[in-house]
Amino acid sequence: MKKLLIASAVALFGLSNAQIAKGTVYLSGSVGYSQEETNNGNSKVENFNVLPTAGFFVAPNLAVGLGVGFQTQKDTNISTTTTALSTTVNTLEEKYPAFVVAPFVRKYWTLSDKLYFFGQLAVPMQFGKVEVENSSVTTIVNTTSTSSISSEAKYTSVGVTVKPGLDYFLNKNWTIEATIGEFGYNNFKPKEGDATNNYSFGLNLANVGIGVKYVFAK
Repeated sequence: MKKLLIASAVALFGLSNAQIAKGTVYLSGSVGYSQEETNNGNSKVENFNVLPTAGFFVAPNLAVGLGVGFQTQKDTNISTTTTALSTTVNTLEEKYPAFVVAPFVRKYWTLSDKLYFFGQLAVPMQFGKVEVENSSVTTIVNTTSTSSISSEAKYTSVGVTVKPGLDYFLNKNWTIEATIGEFGYNNFKPKEGDATNNYSFGLNLANVGIGVKYVFAK
């Protein structure tokens, strides 16, 4: 029984000498879109991002890499004011388009010949702008008038994140990886205005990322 338990532990946790070789290159990336509506559709938040990524193993089981891409968020809020003589519909739109650069370093630990645990330290940076447009349409009897005010301001955002994950090799060229949660810090600084600091900590099963990689195996 003791020998069986030892054999099971070895099989499960993989006392393996397998390593990802120095000089190995991989390509990966992410594409995402989400939309959330509340208040009968009068409030809506849309997010879109695309981030191609490349990594290079500078030593066995140790990779450095870079992600370069684009992301945007659009917030829309609609409100209606009605009086005895008029109806006014106000629409507030806020957009946050940004160019994204994310250098990272990733350390792997071998669990078995095909399964690896990793920790990734990244420094994501965003260079974008905030576009705000506030418009209104007022109807009085059969007369309609419109007005609109818009503004634009640049911003930068720099963060530090740590993500744990698992990487499983389907074969020598393709892998499936999963990340769970995030530990991090972010500094959001508009060109004119005060900076905002945000922190995130936790292993949240609702925040699981699944992706695939192509590995140029040596």
